[in-house]
Amino acid sequence: MTIKQYFTALIFFISVAGFSQKVWTLDECVAYAIEHNLQVKNTTHNKDAGKETYRQSVRDLLPNVTGFSNYIYNSGLIEDPQTGVLVNNEFYSNRYSLNANIDLFQGFQKLNTIKASKFIYKATQEDVVQEKFLLAFRVMSAFYDIKFNEGLVANSLEQQNISQSNYDLVKKQVELGIMAKADLYEAESNLLGDKLLVTQNKNLLSLAKLTLLQEMNLTEENDIQLQTTLNPASESLNNNISIDSIYQVARGFVPLVKSQEFRVYAAKKQLQATRGGLYPSISLIAGLSTRFSETNLDDNDDIIPFSDQVSDNFARFAGAQINIPISLGWSNHSRVKQQKIAYKQAKTNLDIQEQELFQLLQQLLQTNQALIVEYEQSNKRVQAQELAFNIAQKRYEKGLINAIDLFQAKNLYGVTQNENLQVGLRLKVNKSTIDFYNGLPIFNIN
Repeated sequence: MTIKQYFTALIFFISVAGFSQKVWTLDECVAYAIEHNLQVKNTTHNKDAGKETYRQSVRDLLPNVTGFSNYIYNSGLIEDPQTGVLVNNEFYSNRYSLNANIDLFQGFQKLNTIKASKFIYKATQEDVVQEKFLLAFRVMSAFYDIKFNEGLVANSLEQQNISQSNYDLVKKQVELGIMAKADLYEAESNLLGDKLLVTQNKNLLSLAKLTLLQEMNLTEENDIQLQTTLNPASESLNNNISIDSIYQVARGFVPLVKSQEFRVYAAKKQLQATRGGLYPSISLIAGLSTRFSETNLDDNDDIIPFSDQVSDNFARFAGAQINIPISLGWSNHSRVKQQKIAYKQAKTNLDIQEQELFQLLQQLLQTNQALIVEYEQSNKRVQAQELAFNIAQKRYEKGLINAIDLFQAKNLYGVTQNENLQVGLRLKVNKSTIDFYNGLPIFNIN
């Protein structure tokens, strides 16, 4: 059976299986998987955390404002908050203050931290896209595994039908006395072997469907029906693809590389922010304060009212503050050295990602060239083996060969069918992967 014949038989096979079940396309499988996959959701949470970290780094530029209030019961020998003299008394007192400070200069630490956190946020966005792409490739692999196993089922059903026809033929000839009963046993053995192969291939198909359902997280279904408008033989077989051109395209959009590139930028800004800790810092400070105490009495020894005390004791201050790091056990210098190492590691990781991407593309292109040649040769082998089997079938019907010879010819024909199907689908998956890295919209991923 050729690939074209396989898909024709596959359409019939699926149409008999049921009409009410939803038929899934590859894009629909990928879209559903992305929407319901837990790992994608978890990566999205990391992106949201990065976004909030970036926003907070911007808000760190705002002044810090704090309020303070207390209510204290004093008993025994204690300092009078009004006079500062030690008294042995019992009284209540309150203090209120409002303080603010804003950093004017910190060696550009906050500005560089903002840029670093922004790059980290962009990296987490690329991480989400990367997780979606990885999931899409797993779904595509599971999708075509189902197609392959459906082809195995279709091929084994065809082999079973041939064995059934031969068994019926031998049975009639045995009844007519033309063939011995031993020939019927051989034909029955071949038929039972093909029925067993059909069962085994159906089990493999069920397992492949389960794999796709698990990748999609489609828990409410235990079966899935896929579109049948796939024909690897109709794909244009092009092996003239330049590794340099496809690498330049892939380098510009592959999320794994872009994510690491953003992390390099972030590490550079974090290094600059860490260096800022070696410089003096300048900040403005300001505040308001007031107090109330039961020991604050008027000329008649009455407690001055709360509102009057708050107004009378009201104070304000403003000033500037400079901090000069002289010696902190060389901790700031150590942090700078550590951040330099982190920056170098980030750049090395980027080089690794670029190298792995280039090597992956080399493997894809080499595999593509090999599969093109293999597929063309496989098509010719299927045609030759089909012709050989047809001849063996006619010779068997005329009694020129025995059942064992026919069985061998039929098995060789079935093996070449399966090999041709496998090569054709591998070629399609490999070509789709190359098209993805070449910037073509293979997956509908937002």
